[in-house]
Amino acid sequence: MDPFSAAQQAEDDSAIDLTPMLDVVFIMLIFFIVTASFIKEAGIEVTRPEAETAYKQDKANIFIALSPTGEIWIDRKNVPPGQLKATITKLKAENPQGAVIIQADKDSRSKQLMQVMDAARDAGVTDIAVATEAQE
Repeated sequence: MDPFSAAQQAEDDSAIDLTPMLDVVFIMLIFFIVTASFIKEAGIEVTRPEAETAYKQDKANIFIALSPTGEIWIDRKNVPPGQLKATITKLKAENPQGAVIIQADKDSRSKQLMQVMDAARDAGVTDIAVATEAQE
């Protein structure tokens, strides 16, 4: 009997099979990816106006921000007014039950707010809200 083959046989017997551990790791990875909560943001920080009648909106997935300089932001992208309806339609198709939340800066113009609301209605969205700060 060859001494090297006996040592090789002993080494093969003592190896740890990592396949079950890798299976568990991949299953955990898939679990965390599926259960993760993805937060959508409009793309800019706005100073929202205060309102006494403010309440929390639970089902919102399309956030649109209006800056004081007249820019419209959706998903961290500056969207021209001409492409607003198409962008909202695409996002509405991804989640038909979602609502549109307009985060208008307190110094933004009401004309922009009306443009965004009209584009959302034209895209088929019926649940539209304007984000505010609750008064204390």
